[in-house]
Amino acid sequence: MPIQYYITLSIVLFCIGIVGVLTRRNAIIIFMCIELMLNAVNLLLVAFSKMHNAGAVGSDANPTAGVDGQLFVFFIMVVAAAEVSVGLSIIVMMYRNTHSVDVNFLNRLKN
Repeated sequence: MPIQYYITLSIVLFCIGIVGVLTRRNAIIIFMCIELMLNAVNLLLVAFSKMHNAGAVGSDANPTAGVDGQLFVFFIMVVAAAEVSVGLSIIVMMYRNTHSVDVNFLNRLKN
């Protein structure tokens, strides 16, 4: 498949994530949109890694070429897993204090 399809899909997913973060007030939906943006970047990194690996295999230059993007995806997934645990715990504590997951209620936590 051509790389343009992957780029287009990644841009669409990233834009959906941005629109979700900017327009929603529910903390869980905002959290899911941030994860969607991370996965869009992961898709793009894997697509470019595959493209770079296909070019390197044809020229017989380096057998490990194209693995860098996949390593970045692995590290992004590790950071995303840590973000999920911290983010969900913050959302749970916010719900315990305000009995809502609406981010507009965060202004009340200042007092």
